Amino acid sequence: MAGRIAFVFPGQGSQTVGMGRAFVETFPEAAARFKVASDALGLDVARLCFTGPEDALALTGNTQPAILTASMAALAGLEERGIKPDFVAGHSLGEYSALVCAGGLDFSAAVRIVRKRGEFMQEAVPAGAGAMAAVIGLPVEAVEAVCREAAGAGVVEVANLNAPEQVVIAGERAAVERATGIAKAKGAKRVVPLPVSAPFHCRLMRPAAERLREVLATVRFRDLRVPCVTNVDAAPVRTAAEVAEALVRQVAAPIRWVEGVERLLREGVDTFVEVGPGKVLTGLIRRIAPAARTLPVEDMAGLEAAVSALAGG
Repeated sequence: MAGRIAFVFPGQGSQTVGMGRAFVETFPEAAARFKVASDALGLDVARLCFTGPEDALALTGNTQPAILTASMAALAGLEERGIKPDFVAGHSLGEYSALVCAGGLDFSAAVRIVRKRGEFMQEAVPAGAGAMAAVIGLPVEAVEAVCREAAGAGVVEVANLNAPEQVVIAGERAAVERATGIAKAKGAKRVVPLPVSAPFHCRLMRPAAERLREVLATVRFRDLRVPCVTNVDAAPVRTAAEVAEALVRQVAAPIRWVEGVERLLREGVDTFVEVGPGKVLTGLIRRIAPAARTLPVEDMAGLEAAVSALAGG
């Protein structure tokens, strides 16, 4: 089983002005995907990605389809070079990119869904009422205890299990702030407030999950060509029914990234190709699995380096 390749796709926070441009300038299929996205949304996605402005790109309803489209442009480059995955996975929003890659979801449908998903998540909690923070230097069990201790101030829960001793919490602002103080007192190296517009992946997102369920019920999913290791269960799925249910549950549940990567390792994956803007997942995977090969493909230099590395075995 050794030698398997996983394509992993980034989520919100990886966006940068200029993302995807190099692939559009090189591959006609990448340019075609930007056109599909623009037509699906009635929005010039290329202009949004290539020139911003940054504050427009940072709006959740824009960010999600923009990252998805930039990731699909990078994927077009890999496909043009004949590189295919044995498994796929994505971090939060990136799960949609992974499903498109695996043939479970049409790209045009995915773009429309993630636009609505972003809007639903934004609208689930009043602006400024929620918060998220990354707790560095405490194991997840300790962070869960911190959240229980802080719960008197409101909802606060583990939202992302990103890497060993990097756990993101989310919830009501007062409770997150209380948890921040408790975590520091219990020995956290750092607690970093995240510049997000809503408290994602906690129970406050349940209204968004139910609205998303209604949208997904109208979408045709297909069984996957290769398995996708989901965020919500850290287990591979292949059927259309499993895929749709995982996307609904993911909105208000923790992102189990560490367990997902560990599952891919057990499945024989030794090479992780990060497909899309940024190198966030590459950094996390290096902390989870230092012996694995990581190949970020966010630009043409990254693509050529990945092609060269994979050609060498």
